[in-house]
This record gives sequence, structure tokens and C-alpha cells, in this order.
Amino acid sequence: MVTILFLAAVALLFLLGRLYSARLARGMGEDPARSTPSVTMSDGRDYVPTPTGVVFAHHFASIAGAGPILGPVIALAYGWLPAFLWLFVGGLLFGAVHDFGALYVSMREGGRSLATVARRYLGRPAFAMMIAFTVIMLVFVTASFLSISATALTSSLPADDLGLGEGQRLFREKIVDGKRMAVIGGVASTSVIVITCLAPLMGWLYVKRGTAVWKCSLLALAIAVLSVLLGLRFPVTMGETPWKLVLSAYVLVAAGAPVWLLLQPRDFVNVHFLYAGLALLVAVVVGLGCAGSSFQYPALHLAEGSGRHGPVWPMLFVLVACGAISGFHALCAGGTTSKQIKTEPDARRVGYYAMLLETVLALGVLCVAACGLAPAKYASIMFAPKENPALAFAWGLGASTEAAFGVSKAWGALFAMLILEGFVVTTLDTAVRLNRYLLEELWATLFGQVPRVLRHYWVNSAIAAGAMFLVSSQGTVLQIWKIFGSGNQLLAAMGLFTVAVWLAARGRPWLFAALPAAFMVATTAFAMIRAFFVSYLGKNAVLAVSDVAVLLLGGAVVVIAAARLAGRGRSGSVAPEDNPPGKENPCPPR
Repeated sequence: MVTILFLAAVALLFLLGRLYSARLARGMGEDPARSTPSVTMSDGRDYVPTPTGVVFAHHFASIAGAGPILGPVIALAYGWLPAFLWLFVGGLLFGAVHDFGALYVSMREGGRSLATVARRYLGRPAFAMMIAFTVIMLVFVTASFLSISATALTSSLPADDLGLGEGQRLFREKIVDGKRMAVIGGVASTSVIVITCLAPLMGWLYVKRGTAVWKCSLLALAIAVLSVLLGLRFPVTMGETPWKLVLSAYVLVAAGAPVWLLLQPRDFVNVHFLYAGLALLVAVVVGLGCAGSSFQYPALHLAEGSGRHGPVWPMLFVLVACGAISGFHALCAGGTTSKQIKTEPDARRVGYYAMLLETVLALGVLCVAACGLAPAKYASIMFAPKENPALAFAWGLGASTEAAFGVSKAWGALFAMLILEGFVVTTLDTAVRLNRYLLEELWATLFGQVPRVLRHYWVNSAIAAGAMFLVSSQGTVLQIWKIFGSGNQLLAAMGLFTVAVWLAARGRPWLFAALPAAFMVATTAFAMIRAFFVSYLGKNAVLAVSDVAVLLLGGAVVVIAAARLAGRGRSGSVAPEDNPPGKENPCPPR
């Protein structure tokens, strides 16, 4: 059953997605002859014309992050069926539409963020609020993933439960209460370090030397394999706080360095892990069907999920997060990806299909977690004594790999950590760089003459990385995840409304963006109001204040956008195409 269900969902996603994305492209006015900002505004640092395969790899690695892995695992508390249905419908009609629309509009507006687009179409107040909202949200995105990463890299499982005998050398061991515990994050730690150190070589080859993408891909595979072999031989282990400091230092450097030096090539190498992880998930799901295995977790477990997280609506839709729709993707699209797209059709190839691939990843994670985790085991990892969705994913993949192929759980758990850590770090470095861009725009809005110190990209990178580190210590993984998930979906609604206003100004169809936006506004508003009273008020002042700030800022932007849409509809005013076919984009570089 699990194999048939998964493969049918994947086939339908891409079949329906191909038809729907082509229709969306016609409606939005896609034109292959129109020049893109990466070509007309190339500067060698941020605006860099990039081969489609490379920019797809960078974009997919950036948007996927830990969200499509951890979100389905957390939402599994309600049973696998509700999460499966929302992932399918949300990915196809909500998330992919949002990502394609955001990338296309950003590209047409000179590679600017959607917040900057909002200044032109919604007015200066909406722009300022959207910038402030987004900066706060990115801090929570990065803080959440930083906490998860540090927890994952220091996680341990009983060696005997993993099938590891005395004297095993796959994982470093420690003794806890007389029991051998295998620390499963050390290999992934070394792998991340090796890939990061060799990333500049890859960037030099394909950007500066123009080496063919397929040759770079072979080298990337070799680097990925080498990093794992070195990790098995020399695993790196540290405590949670040292890991947070090390990762914060890395993203600080990555946020200020030229995009081709660290960010882009590191993602390109690491995405081969992620593709391999997708292949493994598909193979495991197929293997489970061939072995006659099925779901251990029930299809519906609503009482347990509601008791842990709250009512199915809206909390399920918030907890699933990025696998269905994510506002963070618009930040990636407008922050880095739109500055690398070479042709307009590439916006659809990258924006729409990268989101569908993320949905496939989330569906695969949900299937292996539901097959590998019985309710009692799930609860023991997720809720006591410490919330650890990363460890739940590792156990689920390990148990499912054993059931499908008869290999030790340890190998599945190892690969789970490699996948997860690769996604987390690629999200962290991209998100902090995006926050650097947004802080630069915020200072330009607040100050007539921006102070010199705030004009330097290293200063803004330090602010973004420092805020991430501080917030990561303010709450548990699930506490931060709830405000991240809610605000992230509200950001997606704001992005969809901005796309709708942009289209309406040109007399183009816009309901396909506005209707999903309206649903997400209702969902996130209810979730954030509930979280304020149930989870934060009187318990965590920082998260309580942040919840209110995010809700008010986001709500104000949505109201302005809705009013502007209604005004466009009544007046029938139409803005001319700002970029006729064959002409260069008129927007000057920043």
C-alpha cells in the first residue's frame, strides 16, 4: 500500500504540475526573448548568469532545508493521512504557485525582493512593514534550524537498538546510565566541514574557468564521497553550544563572501547528497512495498495530535511547513535565485519544479517515518525527555531501511543525518545572506543617509548571524518551530498577495495567487493567536512579543494588499508591461 500510494502521488504531482505550470506561465506573460537581470546587471558578486542545472541545485538546496524533513515528522502526531493529503494539495496548488510567482516577479523587477516590489505596488508603509516582518521571520527561520542542527549533531541512540555490537567503529560511543550510546552526528559533521573547505575550488572551476557542469558534477560526487569516508575515519563531535558558535561563524563568512565563492558551490556539492537522499527515500519506500511492510503509525491519530499540538486546523498546516508552502522560498527566489536565472522559462523550471521536488521529499520522509515509527517509539523520541524530530527521522529511516533491505538500522540513521545536516547548513547560509540583503534595504528605508557602518555588508551579516544565535537559546525546538511555521506561512500569503497585485496591475489573471493567500491568512492568524495564549503568554516573553509583532506586521500588509487588489478590480487600471519582449530590464542595479 505504501509504495503504490507514494508512487501514484509523485506521478500525479509532476503530470498535473506540468499542465498547470504551463498555464500559469502563459497567464503571467513568460517570454523567452526577454533579457533577465543576471545578464543585464551582471556584477560578478550577486548577479551571475548561471547554468540552469547549477541554479536549480542551489535553489532546491536552499529552499528545502530541514522544513520538509522535520515538518512531516512533527505533524505525524495526527496520523500520516492528514499530512499526506495536505502535502499533495498544498505542494501542487499552493507552494509551487507561490514559488514560481515569486521568482518570476522578482526576476521581472530586476532581481529585487518581493518587499521591494511591494514598495512599488503597495506603497512605502507596506514596504517598511514587510521588510521588518521578513527580517524577524528570517531570524526565527535561522534560529530554529540552528537549534535543530546543534541538537542533531549531538544526538545519540542506544548502540544495541541500532544493531551495533561491541567494538563497532561506525559511530563514536559514550556511556549513559551504563548503556552504550552511539553518537550519530559525528560523520555528518566532518562531511559538512570537508565540503565547505573544498567549495571555493568548485566555484572557481565552473564560474571563473567555465568548466562544463557535468565535469563539475563528477567532481562534486567525488568530494561528497570523500567527505563521508573522512567522516567515518575522523568523526567530529562537540557540544550543542560549540556547534552553534561554529555554524554561526561559518554563515557569517558565507553571507558576506561573493556568492560564487562559498554559497553557490557548497550548495552545488551538497545537493548531490540531497539527490542521493531522495533516491534512497524512493528506494526504501519501494523496498517496503516489495518486502510486504506497511505503516506502523496509524492513518488517523487525531486525539494524540490534538493533545500534543492543538486542533488539526490550523496546527497541522502550520507544523507541516515547507513541504506544502513556505514564504521563505520567496526570499530565496528574490534574494539569490532571481539574480542567477539566465532566461525567463528557467524561472518556471526552477521555481515550480523545485517546489514539487521538495514535496516529493516531504512525502518520502512521511512514508518512511510512518513505516519505521510505532506510536510508542515516536512519542518517546518526540516528547520525552527532549523534543528531537531529527532523531525521530533518523530512527524512522533506519528502521525502514532495515525492513526494506535487511541492513542494519545504523546505516539508515547515518544517511538520515547526512541528508538532514546538508539541508540545514544550506538553508542557514542562504537565509543569513538574505537577511543581509533585507537589512540593507531596511536601513535605506529608515535613514535618509544610511550611516557608513550600516552600509558595510560584513556588519549586516554579523547582525543577522548574531540575532540567529541569540534567539536560538530562547525556547525549545517545538516552541520556536510553531512561531516559525506560522509566520512562514503568513509570509507566503503576503508573497502570494504581492504577486496577485503585480499581475492585476498588468491586467493579467490573479485569482490563482489570491485564493491560496486568503486561505493561508485565515490559517496562520488563528494559529498565531492560539499560540500566543496557549504557548507563549506568561511562559516566554521573547516569543510572546515576537508572535504579536509578526501577526500585526503581516496582517497590516495583507490588508493593504487586499485593498489594493479590490481597487484594481473596481478601477480597471492597468500598468503597462515594464519590460517589453527583447528589451533589457530597466531597473538599475542596487
